[in-house]
Order: sequence, then structure tokens, then C-alpha cells
Amino acid sequence: MNKAEKEIAIKERHNHKTMKTIRILLADDHTILRAGLKMMLNAQPDMEVIGEAQDGRQSIQEAQRLQPDIILMDITMPDMNGIEATRQIKKLMPEVKVLMLTMHEHDEYVFQALRAGASGYMLKEAADTDLITALHVIQSGQFYLSPTAQSIVVGDYLQRVRTGEEKDSYSTLTEREREILKLVAEGYTNNQIAEQLVISPKTVDTHRTHIMDKLNLHSRAELVKYAMRRGLLED
Repeated sequence: MNKAEKEIAIKERHNHKTMKTIRILLADDHTILRAGLKMMLNAQPDMEVIGEAQDGRQSIQEAQRLQPDIILMDITMPDMNGIEATRQIKKLMPEVKVLMLTMHEHDEYVFQALRAGASGYMLKEAADTDLITALHVIQSGQFYLSPTAQSIVVGDYLQRVRTGEEKDSYSTLTEREREILKLVAEGYTNNQIAEQLVISPKTVDTHRTHIMDKLNLHSRAELVKYAMRRGLLED
């Protein structure tokens, strides 16, 4: 080994020693899938699977016990689903990042996961090619959506543009209606909103009905998606 090769080898060893290991918790009710993911992730020089959970409730317990950097979270699990588990984990440990790894392609799952605090969403079918990249992106503090999830979000938006639903209907809302829209999207009940704005719950309900009519929305889930697109839920 010549001098240049020795210097390269020394540099590589130094980089490996100083590389921060991403500590990962796997939350999925399929044992075989967890085993495959564990083998793949532990083969990476900067990743380590530090624990596993087979349902949503256990994922909360293990997250508190192990304090991982990232949780790979399935959606459909027994006892408690991954979206609710993510919501509770983010309340308890805001610094822990969650990547939803699921078979569900439906747009409502994507928006619910992001609203719950997930930093990314990808389909299991893409895990073998995109998972490592997704984990690095999320660990760096950015958000990751797999191409399929991106297509869902963009497609939903473009469909609303084509049908006229994405016109600037927000401008038709009164100041009070905008306040209530934001609070409803944030999860507050009519009674809580009434108390906060010093109005009656019945008045809140009336405003809420007007909001839904003006924006052509038909459920709270659609209202949350609208608020996210408008940036109303950003801190």
C-alpha cells in the first residue's frame, strides 16, 4: 500500500468513526417484514435497529424507553393504528421523527399521517430501493414523500384546480370564519372553540356550516387537507 492509499484508508476509518448512527425503531405487526428491514438497515454503516414493536401501543412504549431517532411506522396494526400512535409519540417526544411505511395508497392516509406529525410517507413496495434515501432525508430534518405519495398529493390538488374547488374561495371567508377554520383543523371541538372565542357552541356550528359550504368541503378530513394546503397549520 503506497502513501496515497494509506491516507485514503485512514480518512475512511476516521469518517466511519465520526459518522452519527441513526437509531431506528421498527413498528410493524409482520414479523417477517421486520426481520427483512432489520437485516437491510443494520447492514448500513450509519444505521442501527435498536428495537421493534408489533402494534401501535407497544411502539409508544418502546419509543419512550429507547428514544430512537426515527420510527419506521406501519399504519394498519392491532390495538392502535400507526397514525394514532404517531400522534401520541409526537406529543410525548416531538424530536422523534416518524416515517410511515405502508401498503396504503389512499390520499386520506397521506394527509392524516402528515397531520399526525409524520416526517415522511412511502409505500412498502418501494422500501428496497428508496428506504435508505428516505431515512437520510428525514434524519437531516427534511420531509420525504415517495413518488407515489407525491403523485397522490399533487393529483389531489390538480383535481381541485380542474373542478374549480381550489379557486381562492378562502377570500370569501370572514375573519371569524378563518379563525374557526384554523381551530377546527387543529382538532378543537365546538365547545373549546366557543370558549376560546367567547361565543356560543351553536354560533360555532353555524360558522362551521358556512365554512364547509363556501369551500365545498364535506368532512373534517377534507377541511384538514384544505387547511394544510393553505399553510394554515404551520407554526
